[in-house]
Amino acid sequence: MSKTIRIGTRDSELALWQANTVKNKLNELGYATEIIAVKSTGDLILDKPLHELGITGVFTKTLDVAMLKGEIDIAVHSMKDVPTVLPQGIVQAAVLERGNHFDILVYKNNEEFLGHRDATIATGSLRRRAQWLNRYPTHSLVDLRGNVNSRMQKLNDSEWNGAIFAAAGLERIGIEPENTIGLTWMLPAPAQGTVMVVAMHDDEYVLDACSSLNHEPTEICTKLEREFLNKLEGGCTAPIGALAKINEEEITLQGVLLSVDGGKKLEAELTAPLGKHENLGIDCANSILSRGGKRVMSEMQKATLKNNADNATIFSTKKLTHDQQNRVNDKVIIDSEDFIKISPNRLSAAILKQEYQNVVITSQNAVDALLKNISADELQFKNIYCVGRKTKRLIEKSIGPVKHSERNAKKLATHLVDFIEGIKVTYFCSNIRRDELTDILTANNIQVNEQVIYDTKYVAQALDENIKAVLFCSPSAIASFLTVNEANKIAYCIGETTAKEARKTFKDVRVAKIPTVESLIDLVNEDAIG
Repeated sequence: MSKTIRIGTRDSELALWQANTVKNKLNELGYATEIIAVKSTGDLILDKPLHELGITGVFTKTLDVAMLKGEIDIAVHSMKDVPTVLPQGIVQAAVLERGNHFDILVYKNNEEFLGHRDATIATGSLRRRAQWLNRYPTHSLVDLRGNVNSRMQKLNDSEWNGAIFAAAGLERIGIEPENTIGLTWMLPAPAQGTVMVVAMHDDEYVLDACSSLNHEPTEICTKLEREFLNKLEGGCTAPIGALAKINEEEITLQGVLLSVDGGKKLEAELTAPLGKHENLGIDCANSILSRGGKRVMSEMQKATLKNNADNATIFSTKKLTHDQQNRVNDKVIIDSEDFIKISPNRLSAAILKQEYQNVVITSQNAVDALLKNISADELQFKNIYCVGRKTKRLIEKSIGPVKHSERNAKKLATHLVDFIEGIKVTYFCSNIRRDELTDILTANNIQVNEQVIYDTKYVAQALDENIKAVLFCSPSAIASFLTVNEANKIAYCIGETTAKEARKTFKDVRVAKIPTVESLIDLVNEDAIG
């Protein structure tokens, strides 16, 4: 098969230089290519520092979406801008040989200010800011955003003493001025100076083409640096630097974590033989975490969460995972917290070890609670019926095969009325639940043996007036919400069962296409774009 490889890139001069470098290398190998340029959120939102945007990957998300939609075949990035966890389906296809990894200071007039108490330095990087303040604590730092050319122009038009840039960026587009100082003491961002190519995991043609571009020594070093970053759970929102170097048969990794104000600085440096270096990034991060790094990261994460909460307009009543937060559109800020608390109940072994012909389970919480009481090997369930695809997957992974599943309890009850073996079911449920399933089965002369395997407790918080919409993943979450809030917001619901409960009190109810948190987030994203 032969096709034109569509190369996605940001439309800045530096990004286009990188994309054309990849294009030329592929052309030399005989592949047909074309470049497709787009603007990223990081390019469009220039009035806030990166760390105040509250998200990672602001320079890469737009291209990720284009790739997942099939609009481009590969994306070319500055590797330091790429989140350490790639979106599902997208993989690292190649890294080019690393360029200059240092930061440089571009200064105006002269460099005497370095010995003065007062000076003004510009940078949009939290890492550069923190390291500069650690070395020059009395200097003032101002934010500087935009592409390389516009940042250089802002420096020339300002009264600042200087600004910090990545040396590779200036060199690649040929605008490095004479008045520069190499900041060899400043640890770069993980993977700085490296161009990364990503592609879809199942595009064998493209992956094979890109494999010829890969520079293995750079791949080894940047992998360690990004593992260090990932372990510290940083990104654009934490001052973290790392640099790995290969020296003959050894590899050395330096890492640093600082507080935002530069007042705290934790460093580590480890060396390992090539071939036994796989854990170097994790070990280096653990060294820092064990010496006060956990507290530094915790303080920054609390500050980030507070910033998100203060600016959020949407609230999820189920705590979102890191991957789910990354799925949120850049235009949206969602705060989240669990509004219901699950407490497993203790059931006697005599009850749980019985042989049950028909068992009904309607939530993952019930599965978890069951397995906290007894091992799966001891359960004697002949026919298991459940609600939801995730519940089904969890049951089949941890207990055994599911005879039948439906999207909601009402549909499952209707199925059981027509197809159940026998006239009795055992229903492992919560103390708080909808009565539809029990009512339908009982009305059709099917005996329901309810076993309350866990308790659901309401732990809602009162939301601020700036919250305009709320995400609900269960009827119980709605009930909890209403204990301390009014139904005067948009209700985004995970499925029809939850939506039915919401319609009793909310005027504007919107339902996810698929009953998953990810689909619910996608609906919010669509509304934000629309």
